[in-house]
Amino acid sequence: MSSVKSLLFSHNHHLLSVKGCEAGLDVLAFEGDEALSQPFRYRIEFTSADHAISKEMMLMKAASLTLQAPVAQGFGINVQQPVRVIQGVVTGFERLSTSRDETHYALTLQPRLALLNRSHQNAIYQDQSVPQIVEKILRERHGLRGQDFLFSLTKTYPRREQVMQYGEDDLRFITRLLGEVGIWFRFTTDTRLHIDVAEFCDSQQGYEKGLTLPSVPPSGQQSAGVDAVWEMACRHRVVEQQVSTRDYNYREATADMNAQVDVTRGETTTFGEAYHWGDNYLTAGNVHDRHPAPESGAFYARLRHERYLNGQTRMQATTSCPTLCPGQVLKVTGGEEVAGEFADGVLVTAMHSHARRDADFAVEFAGIPDSPDVGYRPEPGARPVMAGTLPARVTSTRENDTYGHIDKHGRYRVNMLFDRARWETGFESLWVRQSRPYAGDTYGLHLPLLAGTEVAIGFEDGNPDRPYIAGVLHDSAHGDHVTIRNDKRNVLRTPANNKIRLDDERGKEHIKLSTEYGGKSQLNLGHLVDSDRRPRGEGFELRTDSWGAIRAQKGIFISADGQVQAQGQVLDMEPAVSNLAEAREQMMSISGDAQKATANPADLQAQITLLEQQLTDLKKSVLLLSAPEGIALTSGEHLQVSAGHNLIATAGKNADVSVVKNLFIGVGSALSVFARKLGIRLIANQGPVQMQAQNDLMALLARKEISIVSTEDEIKIIAKKKLTLNGGGSYIRLDANAIESATAGEYRTKAGYYGRQESASEKVKMPVFPVMEPGEHSLRFAFPGADSVSQSMNWLINQPYSISDSAGKILSTGTVDTSGRFPKIVLPESDTLNLIIGRETWSKEELSVSSTEDDSMEDFEDEAPDADLHLSEMGFEDDRTSALTESMISTLLSLTKDS
Repeated sequence: MSSVKSLLFSHNHHLLSVKGCEAGLDVLAFEGDEALSQPFRYRIEFTSADHAISKEMMLMKAASLTLQAPVAQGFGINVQQPVRVIQGVVTGFERLSTSRDETHYALTLQPRLALLNRSHQNAIYQDQSVPQIVEKILRERHGLRGQDFLFSLTKTYPRREQVMQYGEDDLRFITRLLGEVGIWFRFTTDTRLHIDVAEFCDSQQGYEKGLTLPSVPPSGQQSAGVDAVWEMACRHRVVEQQVSTRDYNYREATADMNAQVDVTRGETTTFGEAYHWGDNYLTAGNVHDRHPAPESGAFYARLRHERYLNGQTRMQATTSCPTLCPGQVLKVTGGEEVAGEFADGVLVTAMHSHARRDADFAVEFAGIPDSPDVGYRPEPGARPVMAGTLPARVTSTRENDTYGHIDKHGRYRVNMLFDRARWETGFESLWVRQSRPYAGDTYGLHLPLLAGTEVAIGFEDGNPDRPYIAGVLHDSAHGDHVTIRNDKRNVLRTPANNKIRLDDERGKEHIKLSTEYGGKSQLNLGHLVDSDRRPRGEGFELRTDSWGAIRAQKGIFISADGQVQAQGQVLDMEPAVSNLAEAREQMMSISGDAQKATANPADLQAQITLLEQQLTDLKKSVLLLSAPEGIALTSGEHLQVSAGHNLIATAGKNADVSVVKNLFIGVGSALSVFARKLGIRLIANQGPVQMQAQNDLMALLARKEISIVSTEDEIKIIAKKKLTLNGGGSYIRLDANAIESATAGEYRTKAGYYGRQESASEKVKMPVFPVMEPGEHSLRFAFPGADSVSQSMNWLINQPYSISDSAGKILSTGTVDTSGRFPKIVLPESDTLNLIIGRETWSKEELSVSSTEDDSMEDFEDEAPDADLHLSEMGFEDDRTSALTESMISTLLSLTKDS
């Protein structure tokens, strides 16, 4: 290390000092560049008698360059006085040459902020404003303290959801952020603490004003000892007349995000429109506000226009003033050589200063006019364009979360894999949208991602501050479920093993839809295999280990009739309808024969209605099953067949019913059994056979012989009143008081013994049969307040009416009388009744009258009018000025039981 001590007194015009260096440093020459929003850079050449100054003595050491100006003290003595101190840190050191007496060196002096370009980072910043992000970097990453920088801002900047630094050094990053919102910075010196200070400003209030210099060219004695300005020049050009901005904020997708600003308010020296898209703002702001809300659309539009206007007039000049620095407003006085822009004030934005031992100090500076309407706005520098995607992992606030951690908009938080910061779990990023193959208003395709899933993060327009999930990836920790082992399968499987599998193996194609709930529920189509891929069938299978239901409101058609390659209509039921029609024809034939034989015929109309108006094309809510070669129904316990109306069974050949124990056939009205060809056989191998007509007659007829045989016991024929046996006209008649026998021919009696005894009779206890009243349904239509209808509804009197059943059969007709009541209708079973009043043509929407009550006539006495009956509304097809108006309809009918 050098041991040469610095001199106590120096005659140098300018002084160089490096902290920790005791060698004398004589400034030979320097030149420096300073500009707003850029670190200054001074290259200072100096000589020293110390030949051993090393880089360790210079680099990263605090240093200062003191600019001095001679001040006359009288008697021809000039004393150097410091006028400006440039404080910084040595960032470069050179050894240029050496001689016996001295060594020629050079160093580079820059502010500490310049060191930030040596720090390249990839980082995430959340919920912070631009000034807060800058302060965080200066304090936490580079150890600067509060006295090292100063924010002199006139606006309050909003917190941003997320800002990403990627591939940028810290200096470039903060310069870009500050420039994007119009904040500029400059450097000053704290002579008390001997440090450089970075001062951040966002308006004209940050300008340093008060410096005025004359316009004096440096020649002769006129300029001796006077700081002046010369070589002044102004350059003007046409710039953009207005700026338009537009952006898109998906959080407010329908919001108007347009903004258009003209700061000059129509100045004629401007032209054109500059349209900018995607400045990344969330609100449009007020374009008529002189100071719009920071980071709104109007704010960015005004900012950009001010930046354009900064280039409208460029000024440059040379001065000898050593105190001049960027951020100052200089006014120049003088004659006609001083342009109006210099006289009004020029904001110094950049300067180049230089001096040597053999040359005077001079500064060439550039600037823009000082304006109250247009402030200085630095160029922010290009934002990094994110090409491709970056890897990240989905996160959750819960450890080992079994479900996706999303917000009310379906967004995720992700942990960028480049981010080294320690965030609270589940808060590593802003909420990020996911790009999906299909989306719409509350519909789309969204398969929730679980924590730990690798995702590829893309960026809208390459903007690092607008990330989204572009895709989802498998990795070694989250293996793919389709690999070389099952490469013929297309599989959608959720974490709970809900699965859709489509196998494309030729000749073994199949589809499987499966869930694990309730054991397992599956729909299998095509080539059916088990978990080991062994064949287990073909076609389709719908199965579950839990409950199952098939429901269709309009009807269901289940058919085993072939439809090759799905050629045909879905409801093509020609084979089924043909079979039913054939069965109907068979039933018609047999029913006709039965009617001829005086047996009760089948209800053919119900069968015709079922086939033509309900089953065909599923016109009603019905279930139709069809198979060309058979249908079997089986149950381990019970099998129930029930019909609210008719139960129809038809067989082209045989119908077999086998019951191991008991068979009950219950008929509410009549049982008619008809055999057309081979007769009827009723055989009981064990137990008695009983045939009873409990409350009516019984007829046993045969064209030929009737045999009554008891092979082992007696035959009893008993009649409570009279018994008549008639054969060929001869007869025997028995009653309680006599026996009468008669014949037109011979009367022979053959007996081994014929005796005559006293009179006698045998009393037989006759069985008592239960008496069941026939079921009936009774119903009566009446108006509300029927007793006073003649006063309140006299317009109804003598209007014709008709009451019909569901089949259209007229049950009652007449005219409305003054009682307001209609005749009671008694039916053997429940039905829908239709009441029509008036002479006009009506459209029937659904006037339904029904009752499921037991129909004992006594039960209707004193019954409340709120029975389970309902009456729908009816309307006209013809002229509404007819007998019944719409208002009449609303109060026309109510349904009550007969009182």
